[in-house]
Amino acid sequence: MLFDSNHYWLRNARVPASLLLGGSKWTPRKPPIDHLLTVDIEIQEGVIGTITAAGTFSSFSAPSIDLQNGMVWPCFVDMHTHLDKGHIWNRAPNPNGTFEGALTTVQKDSKQRWNEQDVYRRMEFGLKCSYAHGTQAIRTHLDSADKQGKISFEVFRQLQAEWHDRLILQAVSLVSLDYYLTPKGEKLADLVAEMGGILGGVAYTNPDLEQQIDRTFQLAKHRKLLLDFHVDENGDPESRCLHLIAEATIKHKYKGKVVCGHCCSLAVQPPEQAAATIALVKKAGIGIVSLPMCNLYLQDRQAARTPYWRGVTRIHELKKAGVPVAIASDNCRDPFYGFGDHDGLEVFNQAVRIAHLDRPYGDWPNVVTMTPAELMGLSQVGRIGGGLSADLVLFKARSFSELLSRSQHDRIVLRNGKQIETTLPDYAELDDLLY
Repeated sequence: MLFDSNHYWLRNARVPASLLLGGSKWTPRKPPIDHLLTVDIEIQEGVIGTITAAGTFSSFSAPSIDLQNGMVWPCFVDMHTHLDKGHIWNRAPNPNGTFEGALTTVQKDSKQRWNEQDVYRRMEFGLKCSYAHGTQAIRTHLDSADKQGKISFEVFRQLQAEWHDRLILQAVSLVSLDYYLTPKGEKLADLVAEMGGILGGVAYTNPDLEQQIDRTFQLAKHRKLLLDFHVDENGDPESRCLHLIAEATIKHKYKGKVVCGHCCSLAVQPPEQAAATIALVKKAGIGIVSLPMCNLYLQDRQAARTPYWRGVTRIHELKKAGVPVAIASDNCRDPFYGFGDHDGLEVFNQAVRIAHLDRPYGDWPNVVTMTPAELMGLSQVGRIGGGLSADLVLFKARSFSELLSRSQHDRIVLRNGKQIETTLPDYAELDDLLY
């Protein structure tokens, strides 16, 4: 096939303008619709070469394929996942669909089942799905209290080595922040540093929260670790953990990247209060990750009552204020979210619907590509430009309406310019673990 060639052109490719580096050089021959630029892309030795406005050349120096205005995206970046929890739904379903039900169910399952083999196989299954769908980089949170931290980080390190040529993997410790006030918490910070991971945890409202946050920053600064928090995953307007973390970032003069996920309560706070927090988040340089699918599933769930809010944070307001906002998949087929398939396109598709990321689409494609890549410190990932690796996802869809209306199961994924196998792993692979 053409994609096995070392040198070829993709003709008539529609690329989101915000993902095309140096896009101002290419004057479109027709006014772009939905900020899509139609270009011709040269790929040589696995690297993107020349990019020109479609039709600039009447002939090409290498074989070419006409994409017929099909969309081309860079590979996806999924920066907030829980691969260690994934795919346990069949053996551990959430009894009532609530956050509390999920937490209790996961804690029970982990104590009974989460040995090295169990965690390895379920995490590997998630990686197979992600890779086949066109994801290039993943950050996963790992439940890390007590002996589980050692088990899961060792499994992660093994998978990171085995998949190094296919996926960029990062790991974040996950405990409640009070854990870092204990000797076990300090040992966990040492383990995270040893593993090259990111220090993280769940911030929840309690009398000692400021002390817990301060200690977490101290541990991170001493070990030169990045920080990634779960914050305000609830519908309580009094939950203001994000505000306190922003204050702490400034107080500690912390220079590393801080990321906060969820931030749901921001959406139910008075507008002036939310605006003050958003301004502080901007000043602190914090990145925000919204998880629309999981939070739509969990938040405002009460028996026999229709939910009346969507569970997502103030995505539009944060972005308007200049705060980097990413969107990620979060949990997959576990008690926190009973669905999902590690597909970056599904994440974007659902986010567009849930959070109204359309009309105009503008640079919203960045939330599952370039922006999370930047928050993960990956300057060469999640964008399309000359000199970058040809890690691309090709769709037949010619517009956002077409892209987001069908499954796009027939997408073509290129890694280093070569077409990869996109057959998804069979669920039966995990049957002996789940039944």
